[in-house]
Amino acid sequence: MDLAYIPSPSTGVIHLGPVPLRGYAFCIIIGVFVAVWFGNKRWLARGGKAGTVADIAVWAVPFGLVGGRLYHVITDYQLYFSEGENWVDAFKIWEGGLGIWGAIALGAVGAWIGCRRRGIPLPAYADAIAPGIALAQAIGRWGNWFNQELYGRRTDLPWALEISEGPNREAGLYHPTFLYESLWCVGVALLVVWADRRFRLGHGRAFALYVAAYCAGRAWIEYMRVDEAHHVLGLRLNVWTAIVVFLLAVTYIVVSSRTRPGREEVVEPAALADVAKADAEKAAKADAEKAGKADGDGTDAAEADEPGAGKPGADPAGPADRAVPARADRDTAATRAKAGSEETGVKPESAEKS
Repeated sequence: MDLAYIPSPSTGVIHLGPVPLRGYAFCIIIGVFVAVWFGNKRWLARGGKAGTVADIAVWAVPFGLVGGRLYHVITDYQLYFSEGENWVDAFKIWEGGLGIWGAIALGAVGAWIGCRRRGIPLPAYADAIAPGIALAQAIGRWGNWFNQELYGRRTDLPWALEISEGPNREAGLYHPTFLYESLWCVGVALLVVWADRRFRLGHGRAFALYVAAYCAGRAWIEYMRVDEAHHVLGLRLNVWTAIVVFLLAVTYIVVSSRTRPGREEVVEPAALADVAKADAEKAAKADAEKAGKADGDGTDAAEADEPGAGKPGADPAGPADRAVPARADRDTAATRAKAGSEETGVKPESAEKS
């Protein structure tokens, strides 16, 4: 009697009226949202603009889905084009079957188109989105759990996966390779984030580290699987693919570190231009406020210098203005005294003094 195991869902689709809600599709969609969200946070930290990651994802995601499906159909063509099979099933992506190798390859083409339209270097964008892609894969692998597919060999471990009887599968307990890969992808995301902070990876090296780390795990997980696959020299095709891609990623890291050390200082020129424009506008506003304040202080000082300025009831005339009537009065008095002396023939002393 098995004391513990991981149960599989009885169905991978729930019907909401006439609309089917498929667990596999939900996992893919949630994974894409997580990748864009986390990629956007990393892009902003690198000096990019908000929304750029999502804009480029509009190109990358559809290309990635097409590439992933093409890789699966080409490498497992017997499931769709052999005798007794219906080739129309090759278009039923909701039933599962996405090859990560094709998804990354063609998704990179879509990302390149989006980056080119925005004037952004593709390696910088790839570095920002790399951990998010790993997390998207971790979530997407649970779609295999909903479809009861891509499990490993039989096992009696406590975390064995229960598989029910169905087309092309036998009931029993198997290694939950979907869970192994999901946990491995979470570890890859953490590794890339740590290494990027520790070594300031740039020019695509963070993305290359993600590829190398994922391939290392995919090789041994793939070796455990029992689903039908093509073999080359005794190894599954995907194992060989993982080995080759791993070597290419490591080679890129080594060569890139020597030829282009360090990290890009500017990842999005438009964002830098916006910051410069905002700084210029802020400086101009500060200068205008300073100039306005200086003009106000000068006016106040001039008004303060005027006698009686700002005092209620004060005489608006200055001392000089008040002195004019005083002198006029004295002149008038002197004239009158002189006239009187001429008539009497006596010079008054007061008049002379005046």
